[in-house]
Amino acid sequence: MKFSYGSETDTIYAPATAVGRSALAIVRVTGTKVCSVLESLCGRLPEARMATLVTLRDSSGDAIDQGVALYFPAAKSPTGEDAAEFHIHGNMLLVDTLTEELTKLGLRLAGPGEFTRRAVIAGKMDLAQAEAVADLVDAETSVQRKQAMAQLYGSLSDPVTQWRDSLLHALALIEADIDFSDEGDVGEGHFIAALKTADTVRADLRKLLSDRGIGERVRDGFRVVIAGPPNAGKSTLLNCLAGRDVAIVTDVAGTTRDLLEVHLDIGGYPVRLVDTAGMRGSEDAVEQIGIARAVDQVGVADIVLWLECAVPGLRPAWKDIPGSTDGRVFRILTQIDRIASDHVDDSGADIAVSAKTGAGIEGLIELLKGAIPASAVGEGIAITRRRHRNAFSSALTALERLPVGIFDSGDELFDWTHLVLWAEDLRSAIFQLGMITGHARADDVLDRIFAAFCIGK
Repeated sequence: MKFSYGSETDTIYAPATAVGRSALAIVRVTGTKVCSVLESLCGRLPEARMATLVTLRDSSGDAIDQGVALYFPAAKSPTGEDAAEFHIHGNMLLVDTLTEELTKLGLRLAGPGEFTRRAVIAGKMDLAQAEAVADLVDAETSVQRKQAMAQLYGSLSDPVTQWRDSLLHALALIEADIDFSDEGDVGEGHFIAALKTADTVRADLRKLLSDRGIGERVRDGFRVVIAGPPNAGKSTLLNCLAGRDVAIVTDVAGTTRDLLEVHLDIGGYPVRLVDTAGMRGSEDAVEQIGIARAVDQVGVADIVLWLECAVPGLRPAWKDIPGSTDGRVFRILTQIDRIASDHVDDSGADIAVSAKTGAGIEGLIELLKGAIPASAVGEGIAITRRRHRNAFSSALTALERLPVGIFDSGDELFDWTHLVLWAEDLRSAIFQLGMITGHARADDVLDRIFAAFCIGK
């Protein structure tokens, strides 16, 4: 169901702390009625940007709670309009009583991300930075936090703004050739400089889009797929790495029929670890579906852990991994606890492990950490969402329509009617880059983005 944010002139409120018993709870308010709300609840308007101890009272004069009120005038508030915070004791009864009083005063509950949405509309942050706020709230690993913080401080917004400004300058040059080339003080041939500028931006976007999707993988998790023949110890290894019993483990071949996925933090990197059905020839229709899904997962994996049992007679000869994969493949010898250490033949294997005793597991984790292709996280621009990638791709497509060669204004190959088409291509690229930061946006884009935010953020 699509949420309706109501009027942007409404004064809104929302609890900014989690539901439950705690030492403190915070309720945020923003909008045109903030000053009257503060005077009604506190009996006076607190000094701007100064934490003030107050007794909050309802319309009957009864005390709600003693707490701290903060008033942020519009010029320096987080939302670009008058805002306030109430810090009260963390009892949900008190929070409910306060929010009920706010409703009586004509305020409404904020929608998901509506405080941040208003900050974007007011120009306090751009759209890419607002998305970084959501990513920071959702971050589960140190690398995700690092990437979100970098984006919040402009690692994405700054270069996008520079590229957009460069293309705006190029567009101005071409439009000068179109409209004013007959003016003596303007001259002609400005399109040559414009095409050079566009070519520089085009090269930057090509390089950016060849990033193998690292930013999105950091945000969503790197896919590590455990695959191999039946009874190779795939589910046991999944449980070992997860630190809990996620998968059913038996000696019966074909126990795992469907995909099992757990989210892990490996060395600060988010990992989506996937257990798959044992790959073998089977007449069982259900098992065949599981095997087909396993092959599909291998095809989209960032890393494949191909497992084979170390026990003589149960270890088939190494073979090519079923299905095609662009990910990195590691051959893992498993169940080494079942044979004497001096009889383990680990030839051809990247590492030998026992999920039962823990032998080799630390080495496997180090192997995974070294294979995750995210060493440059936080050190430069990163595309973190499909929306960004689509916009960059569309901008590049528009720029690819511009000529690569730089023509002289007297070149026979040059047709002045091309200037109009080039100007349209530049406008298209400028619009797409503006969609990333919110300089060119539609309300439905804002609705989709902020619908995933927390209430009160």
